[in-house]
Amino acid sequence: MKRLFVFGLGYTAQIAARQLRADGWKVAGTCRTPATKAALEAQGFDVFLFDGDRPLDNPAAALEGTTHILASIPPGESGDPVLRYHAADIASLPGLAWAGYLSTTGVYGDKAGGWVDESTARSPSTTRGRKRAEAEMGWMSLYEMGRVPVHLFRLPGIYGPGRSAIDAVKAGRTRRVFKEGQVFSRIHVDDLAAALIASMIQPCPGAIYNLCDDEPAPPQDVTAFACELLGVPVEPLTPIEQADLTPMARSFYAESKRVRNDRMKRELGVTLAYPNYRDGLRAVLKQSR
Repeated sequence: MKRLFVFGLGYTAQIAARQLRADGWKVAGTCRTPATKAALEAQGFDVFLFDGDRPLDNPAAALEGTTHILASIPPGESGDPVLRYHAADIASLPGLAWAGYLSTTGVYGDKAGGWVDESTARSPSTTRGRKRAEAEMGWMSLYEMGRVPVHLFRLPGIYGPGRSAIDAVKAGRTRRVFKEGQVFSRIHVDDLAAALIASMIQPCPGAIYNLCDDEPAPPQDVTAFACELLGVPVEPLTPIEQADLTPMARSFYAESKRVRNDRMKRELGVTLAYPNYRDGLRAVLKQSR
């Protein structure tokens, strides 16, 4: 029987995990707190505590029977916690057919709105991007040196039910910050899950995939469309120079790029359910009613 083990069984990974369980897979994973562990176990997952500050209590028992591993935990100050504590455990798994690491398109750095694909060199311009690039290299070293069947997935902004511009507008948490030429790529969480599952079904160790939709867009346009769907006034633009942004929020505006997804479609055979933010937000609104 196929068994997926997820380091970081959070919002994104749970979508794929539920689909795989429905197809007869066993699914296990980690979370940080006892409360989250109890909630996930109530959904039928086999869950282990892992906060990134120490290893799993019994990694051999937790990973026993694992055929597929997905790592979705971001690197911390000391780098990737999964690699730091469990690289050797992963490399020694006898039946591992697939391993996936969820990275970010931030490894490409700022391209002033230009296009990137998987052949574009890593050139991160933020601390967060540099840590992701280092984690990517660590995972790829497991493939190159240990023949672990590693796949890298570079993700843009992820949205879906409960985490979208629709939800932000409803909660009154939106501002239409404007920066000339700023564009972001994004992907609906259901399309992300579909791409991950497609890769699990047809592994290609060493492959790198950008997972994103077809239409990079300015963030203020996405917010405006969410307002229109909800029938609320579209607030005026706030120039970024006048916006009181947190350092984290401002860092996102430090980079602008358009991300190509041709390899995802060609090699994984993915047909996007939500090829642009308009289709995705309409679906989010429909699900929330």
